[in-house]
Amino acid sequence: MITSHLRCFNPACGSEQPRSTTSYACPDCQGLLELTYDFPSLQAPDWPRLWQQRLGPGPGREGSGVWRFREMLPLFDDGAGMVSLGEGNTPLIAAPRAAQWAGVRALSIKHQGANPTGSFKDLGMTVCITEALRLGVGVVACASTGNTSSSMAAYAARAGIKSLVFVPQGAVSGAKLAQAIDFGAQVVETGANFDQAFRLLRQMSDQLGLYLVNSINPFRLEGQKAVVLQILEQRGWQPPDYIVLPGGNLGNVSAVGKALAELAALNLISRMPRLVVVQAQGASPFHQMWRSQSARISPVSEPATRATAIRIGNPANWPKAARALAQTEGITEAVTDQEIRAAKAELAQGGIGCEPASAATLAGVRKLREAGEIEPGADVVAILTGHQLKDPDYITEQLGRGGMLQVEPTPAAILGALRDWN
Repeated sequence: MITSHLRCFNPACGSEQPRSTTSYACPDCQGLLELTYDFPSLQAPDWPRLWQQRLGPGPGREGSGVWRFREMLPLFDDGAGMVSLGEGNTPLIAAPRAAQWAGVRALSIKHQGANPTGSFKDLGMTVCITEALRLGVGVVACASTGNTSSSMAAYAARAGIKSLVFVPQGAVSGAKLAQAIDFGAQVVETGANFDQAFRLLRQMSDQLGLYLVNSINPFRLEGQKAVVLQILEQRGWQPPDYIVLPGGNLGNVSAVGKALAELAALNLISRMPRLVVVQAQGASPFHQMWRSQSARISPVSEPATRATAIRIGNPANWPKAARALAQTEGITEAVTDQEIRAAKAELAQGGIGCEPASAATLAGVRKLREAGEIEPGADVVAILTGHQLKDPDYITEQLGRGGMLQVEPTPAAILGALRDWN
C-alpha cells in the first residue's frame, strides 16, 4: 500500500498536517503544503504498461486521463466518490509549421483545450473536488482569471456542491464567466485585480466556511501532474528536450516539475526534460526573479497583459516553481502582447486554435531560440492550456472583420467580392 503525507513545503519547517485539514497554509510557518508519497519502487517498472492497458472511453476511472494514473496520486482507496468528467487524454499534435516558425527541429503541441471545460484546470479539479466531497465540505471557492472558475463550477455541479467565485471586475473573458454561471456558480465581481481578489478570498474563507480550490490546494496540483504522464505515454516514454508552459499563478509548472522528479526517482524516465516558463512581459515577476537569481519574488502590483489567464502579479506557487526549474535546469522568458499575438496567429494558420495565454509558449520558444538559449535541433513540447473559444473577443479585437465580406445576396456580387480572394 502506498501511503501519502501532507507536509509543509518550506524545508525549514516540514511539519506534517492531517489529511482532514481544509486550510492549505502551514499553521506553523504559513508556507505552502505538499503531498508526498512512500512509493514502492519495485512495482514501478510495470506502471506504464498498466496505465496504457487502462485507457478506455467514458467518464469512469479508466476513461479519465488522470485517474488511470492513480499510482502516481494514491490518495483514495477506491473509486467511490470520484468526481470525473472524462478529463485528460488530450491530443499531442505535431506542429511542423510552428516548429519552422520558432526555429526548432521538432515541436509538438499538448492541447489542454480539449478537456471538458476547455482548459488544463480540469486535471487538477477532478482530484481536489473529489477530496472536497470526501471531506464533506459545503461550498468550494476560488479567485479566478476565468479558467479555474469554469472548471471548479463544472466539477462542483457534478459533485452536488455549491461553488463561489471571486473575479476581477471587467478583466475576465465573457465566455469564461458564462461557463461558470451556466454551471451554477455564484460569481462575485470585485473592484480588484486577481491577486487582490485572491487575498480577499483567503481572508474570508474561514468566515464563510469555504474550501479553496486555487492552486495553493495541493490536491489540485496532484491532478495536474497527469499532463506529463500523458505526454510521456504518447511519446513512448521518450522525454522531449524541453517542456514549455505559460506562467501565471505557477501551479502548472510546479505540478509538472513534481511529476518529473517523482518519475525520475522511480526510474521511469531516463533523463529530465528542461522546463521553460513563459510569462507575459507586463506580468513577469517570476521571470524577473529567476533571471536575476533573486531569493524571493518581487510582486507586480498592477500586472498588465491582454493574455488575461496569466495576468497575475504575485504568483502563489513561486517557491514550488523555483524548485521545479532548479531540478530540471529550467529557464524562463517574458514575451510582449505583440509576440503573443504573432504566435497565436501562426498556430491558427496551422489549424491549432488557443486562447492568448497559451500562445505565449510558442512566442517564448521562438524568442529563446533567437537568443541561442534553445538549440535549433531541439525537440520541444509546448503545452497549450486553454481553448480558442475561451476568449473569442480577443480574436475580433485583433482581426476585426478582416476575414468577412458583406455583399448583396446575388451571384454577381459574391463573385465580384471574391475576385481578389485568391
